[in-house]
Amino acid sequence: MPITQKTYNIGEFSQLTGIPTSTLRYYESENLIKPQRSANGHRYYTSDDFDWLRFLNHLKGAGMSIADLKQYITLREQGDQTIRQRLSLLKTTKANFLKELAEIQQHLQILNDKINWYEAKDAGIISESEKFKTYLEHLGHENY
Repeated sequence: MPITQKTYNIGEFSQLTGIPTSTLRYYESENLIKPQRSANGHRYYTSDDFDWLRFLNHLKGAGMSIADLKQYITLREQGDQTIRQRLSLLKTTKANFLKELAEIQQHLQILNDKINWYEAKDAGIISESEKFKTYLEHLGHENY
């Protein structure tokens, strides 16, 4: 007896994934996801679709563009002979993501330094006349 997967209509799938139905329809129109259709034409999704969508959201969250997602999907559909191209695409996404992450970490560091500077001023630990730039220089953060 074959094992059948649980199926979800678009509303149920939207609730399961936390993704609005309009976004699911958009993803379908862009061929990012390919739900199956019942005999009466209604789309339905399975746990495989959930796993695929979760992976796509990781790629999107890492900064992969819709165009690159489409390229990845096209390569994936072509089979294992495209592994090198997919690997290259993923490595490029990773490199871009790491660059963005470094910039975000620098912004967070400056934000934390500014908070610490205000807290130290408020507590009277540093003089009221000390400028933020001077404070950063004391911390060794001269290039902010």
